[in-house]
Amino acid sequence: MPDPRFFENTGPISLSDLADAAGARFDAVRAAGVEIALAAPLVRADGRSVSFFADRRYLDDLVATKAAAVFVPEAFAERVPEGCVALVTREPQAAWARVAARLHPARRPGAGPAVHPTAEIGEGVVLAPGAVVGEGAAIGAGSYVGPNAVVGPGVQVGRDCVIGPNASVGFALIGDRVRLAAGVVIGEAGFGVAGSGAGAVDVPQLGRVVLQDGVSIGANSCIDRGAFDDTVVGENTKIDNLVQVAHNVVLGRSCVLAAHTGISGSAKIGDGVMFGGRAGLADHVTIGAGARVAAGGGVMKDIPAGETWGGYPAKPIRQFLREAAWIAKQSRVRDGGE
Repeated sequence: MPDPRFFENTGPISLSDLADAAGARFDAVRAAGVEIALAAPLVRADGRSVSFFADRRYLDDLVATKAAAVFVPEAFAERVPEGCVALVTREPQAAWARVAARLHPARRPGAGPAVHPTAEIGEGVVLAPGAVVGEGAAIGAGSYVGPNAVVGPGVQVGRDCVIGPNASVGFALIGDRVRLAAGVVIGEAGFGVAGSGAGAVDVPQLGRVVLQDGVSIGANSCIDRGAFDDTVVGENTKIDNLVQVAHNVVLGRSCVLAAHTGISGSAKIGDGVMFGGRAGLADHVTIGAGARVAAGGGVMKDIPAGETWGGYPAKPIRQFLREAAWIAKQSRVRDGGE
């Protein structure tokens, strides 16, 4: 379930009320007395949860789900398992998104003192002018929070950390000796959007960010929280300025990401991987341990461990360089050269 340090839980709410609010059709007899406390993916849902099915690739998950109810297109309503209520709609993901936002609103800093009375401030912590520390947050001994930086409700910061000026940290668990430079944003919502007849709908991002010990993140870089699972940055990984790491990404230990690198959602990156400046990675791609991506490389598929790739679309570096040399040679020939 969503971490209660970061998300409220307004449930339980009757299934009938939720379905009516989402505009879904359902069997009122089967829904009678059913209450919903959680919004969850099909594979995580239990008898208190509502989920959704919008992609036939996940039909096996639909058939096996333990959810109390599922938003589903009419064509798949009969595939909903026994004991689960089908909530029929043309827009199952958008309907679920509206319900999830109602069940799990995000906690945000509220009115009151800059440092909430329930916050735990360790020995020797320095809070610079304008720093904000939210309800239930904890900052470990010897850490520093810079001017106008925000540590949101429930955030846990380890010992000997540095949070730079104007940084924003929310929905996050941070280890020891972590360095966040000026303007870093940790834990804002990942980019999740569902289409609907009324226009695009934001899909609530109900996960967290986990930064392990020794991580460094450069100025104005952004690490998005997970959609449901966590976004994780492994121990001793070093991230340069102006880098984007999207939701559900798992970065291994001792990775290096140069400026302007962009990592799309749900990518899995092994230990010791290196990205040159302006490298980009498509979603759901896996990069093996020790691999390297040259500057400007655009990775569209998995890279085996230990290999070096470059170009767009990225390919093994020797192949990319041979092809670039051949193209240059053909250009010279066409222009009357050798």
